[in-house]
Amino acid sequence: EVQLVESGGGLVQAGGSLRLSCVASGVAFNDHAVGWFRQAPGKEREGVACISTSVGDPYYAGSVKGRLTISTDNTKNAVYLQMKSLKAEDTAVYFCAARADMRLCNLRPVDYDDWGQGTQVTVSS
Repeated sequence: EVQLVESGGGLVQAGGSLRLSCVASGVAFNDHAVGWFRQAPGKEREGVACISTSVGDPYYAGSVKGRLTISTDNTKNAVYLQMKSLKAEDTAVYFCAARADMRLCNLRPVDYDDWGQGTQVTVSS
């Protein structure tokens, strides 16, 4: 069974930075599509970034491009989301999700099988 655990969320002022981590257990994270998604109160879950742990090839939502960077470290079974120039509208619970055998990632939540419990990011203005 795949387990994903996110960490790194917190309270930050607008313009600040955070680095989120997603660590997998129960599977070798070397042939997965991994995405970061967020959900704000009253809003649908949206994808912000994804990456393939086998080929890289990161992909970003337009709203975060240039401010978020996704990366993977297969030796640690981890995927990271570096966030900078944070805005109040980035406030949400951030989830990582994974799917095996999906070579190219996408930002559609329905395409992912395994989800973490989420980590709260709050940006104060």
